[in-house]
Amino acid sequence: MKKLRRIIFSLLFIFALAGCGKSSKYPSKLDVTTNEEQFRAVADGDTVAEIKTTKGTIKILLFPEYAPLRVENFRLLSDSGYYDGSLFSRVVKDTLVRAGSPEGTQGTGKSRWGIYFTDEFTDKLHNYTGRVGMVSGGEDKNGSRFYIVTTPTDRDISAKLDEMRGAGWREEVINVYSQIGGAPSFDYRYTVFGQVCEGLDIAYEIANSKTDESGKPQKDIKIESVTVYTVQSGDETSAGE
Repeated sequence: MKKLRRIIFSLLFIFALAGCGKSSKYPSKLDVTTNEEQFRAVADGDTVAEIKTTKGTIKILLFPEYAPLRVENFRLLSDSGYYDGSLFSRVVKDTLVRAGSPEGTQGTGKSRWGIYFTDEFTDKLHNYTGRVGMVSGGEDKNGSRFYIVTTPTDRDISAKLDEMRGAGWREEVINVYSQIGGAPSFDYRYTVFGQVCEGLDIAYEIANSKTDESGKPQKDIKIESVTVYTVQSGDETSAGE
């Protein structure tokens, strides 16, 4: 009997370790030490987007001070109901999830103004895990589609970081990438305009869904609604969750 109990205990311990490994790879909250603007605490007056999906709710801290066109376009489209009922149209395993086209296409979608608008690159915002950016069809070709970076935090990108260090990137940027991962090759190619501040686990769940050959989830995952609002006193949302 004692031997049986030891075997059961050992199995439970192994399962617990497996669970911890998964948690650290796809955390519900980012554990990062940095002064980078992207991870500051959400405060009164900040702009937040609440995306309700069929998997759960994702909240995003938006940065109108650095990407005013992106944030205004996103807000106007959201207010008009443009995103309501649209699908997460593509998943790139351990990299990103894409959404934002009512037609479910892989293109850029349509901006609120019906035309493409310019890129808004800044060294203040980077493609860390949980970052939200605009899908682009090329230089200054931005429409409605966006994506969330869903890289696992344990991905080894040391070679890329060495390359960045040799190219003179800020050490703090390299430091954050080394802590939580991300997609540094996207920097200065696609504009960052937000960071997931709540519901990162939902983004990871979408990212780990089964897909067809084109990367589209086999079971539809929809955006039910998007609400963009200004944070008021008492809202406990904080960046990095």
